[in-house]
Amino acid sequence: MDLAVTRKNGAVEDHGAESGYRIDIERLQKLLPHRYPMLMVDRIVDVVRGHSAVGIKNVTMNEPYFQGHFPGHPVVPGVMLVESMAQTSAALVLESLGQDAEGKVVYFMFIDNAKFRRPVTPGDQLRIRVVKERQRGNVWKFTGVAMVDGQIVAEAAYAAMIINPAELPSRKF
Repeated sequence: MDLAVTRKNGAVEDHGAESGYRIDIERLQKLLPHRYPMLMVDRIVDVVRGHSAVGIKNVTMNEPYFQGHFPGHPVVPGVMLVESMAQTSAALVLESLGQDAEGKVVYFMFIDNAKFRRPVTPGDQLRIRVVKERQRGNVWKFTGVAMVDGQIVAEAAYAAMIINPAELPSRKF
């Protein structure tokens, strides 16, 4: 299962990637706590449990952040691109763990080397490839690359921790 990626002039080519199964929106909503307007993935394809997946996000003019980012020149905020990577990874983790993940959520721990290459605008389809670099206990480390039309638009390395929210100290607001 070779998921090697070659970069040529900003384009990404997959070599020998084994296609896995899909996670549709109904399954995503069972795996992730996010809902509109914070759900940043429409479906996930090419899932290879415990290893990699490709999230799909169809960017429309109806995204709420376009009202202020930027009026007259809508651009997806970079932080939302990283969030789409994180959500794709979280769904991969929870799907990979199966019943061991019941009732658990995935929290960001850190983001490294985030790079933004070109603007993402309404009408673009984001393809978010995430690959698990390593796992130790309940901590998973990933690399993510977001692409539009085969061109890299953003990339980052990041880690997340899988936690049962019932085990967290309670907060009173």
